[in-house]
Amino acid sequence: MVYAQGTPEEESPRALAARLGLEFSDYRLLSRALTHRSYLNEHPEALEDNERLEFLGDAILDFLTGAWLYNRFPEMSEGQLTRMRSALVRTEQLADFARKLNLGPAMRLGRGEAESGGRARPALLCATFEALVGAIYLGAGILAVREFVEPQLESIAHQIYSSGGMLDPKSRLQEWTQAHGNGAPSYRTISETGPDHAKVFVVEVFINGTSYGVGSGHSKQSAAKAAAQEALIKLGVDWY
Repeated sequence: MVYAQGTPEEESPRALAARLGLEFSDYRLLSRALTHRSYLNEHPEALEDNERLEFLGDAILDFLTGAWLYNRFPEMSEGQLTRMRSALVRTEQLADFARKLNLGPAMRLGRGEAESGGRARPALLCATFEALVGAIYLGAGILAVREFVEPQLESIAHQIYSSGGMLDPKSRLQEWTQAHGNGAPSYRTISETGPDHAKVFVVEVFINGTSYGVGSGHSKQSAAKAAAQEALIKLGVDWY
């Protein structure tokens, strides 16, 4: 398959499928994969958003990425495989895959979500990529998903491995605390503000009951990672 870029805004599901070389017998499945919940509020004819497909795609990605890594890197230990899989399926990386495939123009968003930059938001791009994987699985099976996903993994795996980027800040902080005889870090959401299409979460990280960092983001996961990064900087620990 050849995954081209450079499509205009508001790409139709059929046009996206043609561009990515994907085949669907029922394009309603693909439309659902591209539909954010904000779209339903303004288009009652759209019966379902992509959250269930996102759930399915997330599980499939974990499995396929683990299997691919097992075969692709026979020299890696279990711990290395786990960290590498985490790096490949984290929100930021899946969002980057979505950007490279130019999924943003095909996302079906409500007006407010679109106008506030939703087509470029990592959490939404990640969710759409996962939902697309789920749709491909339901429409064409696991082999079609492998053909779609594995080139994405191949394109970035060696870069992550050689750059030492297999640990995200949360994983690195937990590794450090365990190595120094401390309990695992705990995270607490201290605020949640903004409308549904532009939520901002603030999360604080604690080690043995002491606060070490505060971070914010458009998801609890990204806010927790920002808090962990601040903690690592405060502790003088390299994480990248």
